[in-house]
Amino acid sequence: MNETVAPGGAALRARAEIDLAAVRANVEVLRAQAPGAAFMAVVKADGYGHGAAPCARAAVEAGATWLGTATPQEALALRAPGAGVPDDVRIMCWLWTPGGPWREAVEANLDVSLSGMWALDEVMEAARLAGRPARVQLKADTGLGRGGCQPGDDWTELVEGALRAEAAGLVRVTGLWSHFACADEPGHPSIAPQLTRFREMIAYAQGRGVDPEVRHIANSPATLTLPESHFDLVRPGIAMYGVSPSPEIGAPADLGLHPAMTLSASLALVKHVPAGHGVSYGHHYVTPGATTLGLVPLGYADGIPRHASSTGPVLVEGKWRTVAGRVAMDQFVVDLGGDEPGPGAEAVLFGPGDRGEPTAEDWAQAAGTIGYEIVTRIGSRVPRVYVNEGSGT
Repeated sequence: MNETVAPGGAALRARAEIDLAAVRANVEVLRAQAPGAAFMAVVKADGYGHGAAPCARAAVEAGATWLGTATPQEALALRAPGAGVPDDVRIMCWLWTPGGPWREAVEANLDVSLSGMWALDEVMEAARLAGRPARVQLKADTGLGRGGCQPGDDWTELVEGALRAEAAGLVRVTGLWSHFACADEPGHPSIAPQLTRFREMIAYAQGRGVDPEVRHIANSPATLTLPESHFDLVRPGIAMYGVSPSPEIGAPADLGLHPAMTLSASLALVKHVPAGHGVSYGHHYVTPGATTLGLVPLGYADGIPRHASSTGPVLVEGKWRTVAGRVAMDQFVVDLGGDEPGPGAEAVLFGPGDRGEPTAEDWAQAAGTIGYEIVTRIGSRVPRVYVNEGSGT
């Protein structure tokens, strides 16, 4: 195992340890679910909180040939010197607003998503300025009701406009794509109609002369459960990091996945308090008897959900503890029940569960949210420490 340590060997208040061997193994598991499709590793939101560039490199080592981001800035960062992403890896970004860095994206050879004519107009102008055609993918709204072009006249207009731009040498239509609304709910009645609509919108575009490199709609849950949705490419996100897309699909172990992030902190204080002692803001927790309290130096400024006040689980010295009272901005308290770990003892908030520690899903249930949010919201004050960086380790 190799590890990236703190600058100067300084002790860390807290750390999010990212096991890149787990990322590689998860990519291999997911690729095996769609052996006939190319693999896009989605590394938006700083790799779902795990670190975009290190996770992108790990995914490429495991066979990914595409990377996906939401914003163009995320994609451009992966093209920057030092990111370590091979030049032949395709990078796609899909969340654009008017006035975005279209020319930079064209010059960086990114694939950009278009959902409407305003975006086509802007990317055509960028292509003229860059002196090279833009790689564009047309997004269809097949039922999610979010981004994407509506079927019918809007889709007709976008397809015809893209074909004119392609004939003029300003764009190359490289993809047709969409996104599921409810693939994380197996058997949901929206899934089949979305697939039908996607096939219809593909058929129209291809019938008019669009010749895409890839057609894709499968996110993590669809990659795992809907082989009919794999088309030419799948684009897992959360599952690549070892977090299940939903409890309905199964726990990570059920899916052959291993969570990559372990979040821990060093106890900042352990102290004895009497019965009836109020703890944290509002005194929503009062000690039922004489006990010991441990101070965990993480709070909602670090991404610990305040909604997990009085419910969030923490492993200290082999025992599950629970957040006592409110999570504050920088810290929270656990009732140690009279145990006396020393200051600096490890408090594990979540990890793979291999040592009996809570998982991201346990925190999601405690906070009334989803595992995606738990890992993605961990803030920049928490250093990412990478282990197993090399593919040969």
